[in-house]
Amino acid sequence: MRQTRTVTSQPVPLLESDRLLDGTSVTVLMGSNSGKYPTSNSVLVAGSEGTLLVDASIDVHARGGAPGNVDRVLISHAHEDHIAGIEVFPEAAICAHSADLPALHSLDVYLDVYGMPEPMRTEWGKQVLSDFHYHPRADATGFADGDTFALGDTTVTIVHLPGHTRGHCGFLVEPDGVFYIADIDLSSFGPYYGDHWSDLEDFERAMDRAADVDARWYVTSHHKGVIEGKADFLSALSTFRSVIDRREQRLLSFLDEPRSIADIVTHRIIYRPGASGLLWIDHVEETSSRMHLQRLMRSGEVVEAEPGLFRSASVLP
Repeated sequence: MRQTRTVTSQPVPLLESDRLLDGTSVTVLMGSNSGKYPTSNSVLVAGSEGTLLVDASIDVHARGGAPGNVDRVLISHAHEDHIAGIEVFPEAAICAHSADLPALHSLDVYLDVYGMPEPMRTEWGKQVLSDFHYHPRADATGFADGDTFALGDTTVTIVHLPGHTRGHCGFLVEPDGVFYIADIDLSSFGPYYGDHWSDLEDFERAMDRAADVDARWYVTSHHKGVIEGKADFLSALSTFRSVIDRREQRLLSFLDEPRSIADIVTHRIIYRPGASGLLWIDHVEETSSRMHLQRLMRSGEVVEAEPGLFRSASVLP
């Protein structure tokens, strides 16, 4: 059982867009534009003996903090849109899952999360520093699956949901019945597993685990925001998860003749055809498509027709 510490700071007021969940100690600090990247939703939990914030978004940075005296900031995972506001809490305890914690300690390790090649890595590092206010936090400490943070009449329990990153976590607030599922964000884009520290099959297992958690409210870091009731959550989760199958079917259809990785990246399995303009699109496309390709090869549905060229096993050579 982890205890909070009291930190005195200048609180910021609630905004009209912030959403206090009825009958709970939880306020969802809604990101601008419905939390669409690069913004993000954050969760404020105010117990009788302490207050903590889950995720410090770029919106939290812009408003200079969060309502109330925040004792502790819990990070769902080490992505730029979830840590951009950490620097406005210099006295608060900062915590992340031990698998992602090194990325909070070092910019070099942080960039390893993405696995971008040079010169993309260097350019992304510049953007992280300038646009997302990255500062190493050597004082940040780790938590593990099942750890509980006590706030008097309220507890926050860690639910490890890896796949998006190695240390991606959800947070169950009890007795309020609020489950923050971070970047299992139920968006129409679908699951994101496009980084070096991502894993497609871990993400699928994470969704299974999230589906087993009973709550009244399910809160995402982007887009959907707040969903009330497990039935609606499971419906949205099913739709979200189905994107994985559609991506795999698009890849199989494209492999009606031998194709290279470069061909697959250009064709677009993850993003819409012709998508461009963001630094990382090709990198994410390749990283994610390789995960699908490797899985399809393990299942025998895809073969390497010749070195570096892949085709559907159902297509005669």
